[in-house]
Amino acid sequence: METTQQQAIIVGIQLQNDTNFAYSMEELRNLAAACNITVIGELSQKSSRINPSHYLGTGKIQELAAMVQDEDTVIIFNDELTPSQIRNLESSLDRQVIDRTILILNIFADRAKTKEAQLQVEVARLQYMLPRLTGMRESLGRQGGGSGLKNRGAGETKLELDRRRIEERITALQTELQAQVERRQIQRKQRHKNEVPVVCLVGYTNAGKSSLLNAMVETYHPGSNKQVFAKNMLFATLETSVRSIRLPDHKTFLLTDTVGFVSQLPHHLVKAFRSTLEEVTEADLLIHVVDASDPQHEQHMAVTTETLKALGADGIPTVYAYNKADLTGRAYPAVEGDSVTLSAKQSRGIAELTGLIRSQVFNDYIQCEILIPYDRGSIVSYFNEHAHVQEISYGEQGTKLALECRAADYERFRGDFVELSN
Repeated sequence: METTQQQAIIVGIQLQNDTNFAYSMEELRNLAAACNITVIGELSQKSSRINPSHYLGTGKIQELAAMVQDEDTVIIFNDELTPSQIRNLESSLDRQVIDRTILILNIFADRAKTKEAQLQVEVARLQYMLPRLTGMRESLGRQGGGSGLKNRGAGETKLELDRRRIEERITALQTELQAQVERRQIQRKQRHKNEVPVVCLVGYTNAGKSSLLNAMVETYHPGSNKQVFAKNMLFATLETSVRSIRLPDHKTFLLTDTVGFVSQLPHHLVKAFRSTLEEVTEADLLIHVVDASDPQHEQHMAVTTETLKALGADGIPTVYAYNKADLTGRAYPAVEGDSVTLSAKQSRGIAELTGLIRSQVFNDYIQCEILIPYDRGSIVSYFNEHAHVQEISYGEQGTKLALECRAADYERFRGDFVELSN
């Protein structure tokens, strides 16, 4: 049996000096589509301020009411509505009213696969619901007065119980989340101890971060089945995926895929996903992935930069990867300064991107020629495994290696070999 797709009318207010209005309404359409909702109409109003009681002015409310024929049509507002605005709008329009925040929260709830992401989304949804319970309970009768609960109306009693239940649930979820956060911090410390550089993919939702991670994995670890889910839709990935990339010359780095950013990302979500997003602040290098085929890509870059700043990650060295070049007229693969134009889908430009990563995170390597005595054979094995050995020969004194290795490893074994050149 075919399920009928829900229909909606989107509504927004263009405030003075707002030059991004058309773009944010287009994005609201895309968010609705990601929620499986078809937008059948749009209403906008230019105004110097948002109406505190009904969001829109009286005339526009009447215009909106005339547009909504079908009682199943949902009305989606482009801003986060206050509890009283939701209540007043639903009463004036007699239709379900939702805002941009709950739309994004629903997408996240739908896409969350790991335990941690599910906990984070539930916390964010409950925190959003808590102040809005009054509107949701308006239909229940209330009578006032009295001390304690016994003299209160059914609505008021139910409301207090619901509020308490939600607060208790939030506390329980946050305790559980804290345990997950601590586990990740232990893993992070372990990575630092191993001195493996961390490279983090960041960018607007649907810029192709997961596709790029998959292209890197397939290039350097073909047939490893370590790919992550990638699809052409908003917020396809909510999980932070980490993959170890080992280059042919034995240099290794960790590549991390993060949740995509979007303009006006609800603060409930930023708060809930903070621990996941903090992966970004621990990175040695950020790869800012940009969908070069999107006409709005410069705005997307500005949103990403702003979000990184809010997280305190704006001081980290950054490489720009202009992805989806196959859908543009740009020449690719091409490198210019700290940016590369590539196509993750076609795996073209991966070597060029790797070159930029190398120059940023492997700058503590030195070129040397050393002689290792035969009774120190374990050091030869170590360098074979962890360094780029360019030449090897055997003499009377021991094993001669010409290699490129980390300065830290060179210092660590300095007393066990003879320097021939450095």
